[in-house]
Amino acid sequence: MNKLLRGLNIYLIGMMGSGKSTVGKFLAHKLEYRFLDTDNTIEMLSQKTINKIFEEDGENAFRTLENQVLGEVSSYLHTVISTGGGIVLKKDNWAHLRDGMVIWLDVPVDVLVDRLKNDHTRPLLKDTDLTQKLRNILEERKSLYQQADITIYVTKKQSTEDIVAEIIQVIPTKIKPEFNPDLN
Repeated sequence: MNKLLRGLNIYLIGMMGSGKSTVGKFLAHKLEYRFLDTDNTIEMLSQKTINKIFEEDGENAFRTLENQVLGEVSSYLHTVISTGGGIVLKKDNWAHLRDGMVIWLDVPVDVLVDRLKNDHTRPLLKDTDLTQKLRNILEERKSLYQQADITIYVTKKQSTEDIVAEIIQVIPTKIKPEFNPDLN
């Protein structure tokens, strides 16, 4: 698989709670790639939690930081990158995402609600009807998520291992063969 990917980065996109970080770590291990999480990187660089950035600086400031971090990490090779759920909203981010393979973890809203109902760390989910808010966010982002190279439909019963196995099975079908002038 490593030879087939030729160092190509893999970007995981999807809604908050879709499992991008968990799947990303496991996928990176399987591919013998490094793993980066853009949200964790933003927190480390800014010395603030995502919540604090939203509170003190606003969502626009967070999206700007997110874009800067993505620009930096996209220059790496052999990396699985878990992105924030809203990374697809900024057109500039797609220039970086397109440098690698983009995989959308498409998780039904009811599964997201189940995963996020006790999570109070997400700034976009504060003081709101969780189900309706997630439906609205998904509706706003769905056409952008659909631009991914690969869509993995995640069910409630799938384990991380199942999801990663499916990703590894689908990747070869999405990679163009390397051009070899000796064969033409």
